[in-house]
Formats: sequence, C-alpha cells, structure tokens
Amino acid sequence: MSTLQGKHVVITGGTGALGVAVVRALVEAGAECHVPAIETNVPADRFPKTGVSVTLKVDLSDEAAVAAFYAKLPPLAGVVNIAGGFAWAPIADSPLKVFQQQMSMNFLSCALSCREAVANFRKAGKGGRIVNISARPALNPRQGASMTAYTASKAAVAAFTVALAEELKGENISLIALAPSTIDTPTNRKDMPKADHASWVKPASIAELIVAHIGLADPINSGAVMPVYGKA
Repeated sequence: MSTLQGKHVVITGGTGALGVAVVRALVEAGAECHVPAIETNVPADRFPKTGVSVTLKVDLSDEAAVAAFYAKLPPLAGVVNIAGGFAWAPIADSPLKVFQQQMSMNFLSCALSCREAVANFRKAGKGGRIVNISARPALNPRQGASMTAYTASKAAVAAFTVALAEELKGENISLIALAPSTIDTPTNRKDMPKADHASWVKPASIAELIVAHIGLADPINSGAVMPVYGKA
C-alpha cells in the first residue's frame, strides 16, 4: 500500500499541464487531491474520475479566498504550490503592473497557500510536506534577461521556501522548492517550435519527485532548492 493512501494533498495550479501530471501521480499513489482553480469551469476529463476535488473561482492572490478554501479542508499531509504565470518583458516593456502581476501570481499565491497549509498542519499536529515551484533563472539570474519580473518573483519563492523551512524545522513540517528549466508542455512547444524539446523536463518526471517528497517519513531535505534541469 502506498504511503499516501488516504492522505489529503492540495495542488495549486492543478489545472495546468504540470499540475494535471502531479494530480494524476498523487492519485496513483493513493492520495486524495484538492485543487483550487481560478477558472469558472474545468473539463471533467482533465482529472482521474476519483480522488480529485476541484474548487472553482479561487483567486490564490486573495488572502480571504485562500483562507476560505483551506478552512473547508480536512487535515492535510502535503501541499504543492504550482500556481503562477510567466511574463516575457524586457525592462522597457515592464510597467508597474507587470511587476505586481508576477509577484502576485508567483510569490504571493505561494506564500498565502503556505501560511494556510502550516496552520492546517499545526492544527492536526502531525506535520506536513510542502513543495513549491521556483524556476531555473531564480538560481541563475543571468538567464533571466528580458524576463526580470518573472525571475525576481521566482527567486522570491526560492528564498521564502528556505527561510520558512528553517522557521518550521522543529515541527516536522518540511518545505522544498524545485527549480525547473523549460517544462515540456503544449504551450511551450507552441511558443518555441524550433527548440530542442527532447532536452526539456517532462511533467511526469517532476511529478515523480513531488510524490516522493510528499511521502517522506523523515524530511531530511527540508530547505533544499533543487535544480530540475533535465538535459538542458
């Protein structure tokens, strides 16, 4: 029997390409998945027929909305924060709203979800596991040219993860961040048709890493920011 059998896990950004792969992997491992979605409708065939609960119209950058979503959940074993967005914006094309949007979508959504997750873990008294999604430019900012707002927001996710892991290290609550290079999604293939798609990281491979961390009995890697670069 899987170590995640019957365990409850939240996946933000669960309706996207990576999120769907993570949800499927968690369900296969026996978990019950809870997906907050900003959409007003999600096709029923996007997820497995059982083991997934989707809550619509949840704005993860809205403090009250995030608190209300978590308030209805059972005790959780893990939270995976994938929700976010990307902006290709050279500095001349980066008005204030671009910086605010990237920080809101990538960092604030993650931070608010983590805060509510910690409250849930503490209430149950059994600890928990959190996986946040950063990005390769967060570890190598020189690769963030012409996408500085995105890079800064993902660097904030990485730093926040390490700091919060240190804060919680005595409570059996662990956090790691994964920093992928380009993920092999239909959208990325469409936007970069001439790229070497074979070198990109596969969503299923990232999902495998996430399931492994959520299932750890001893969070020995808490505070790690892990490069997930594939062959890139």
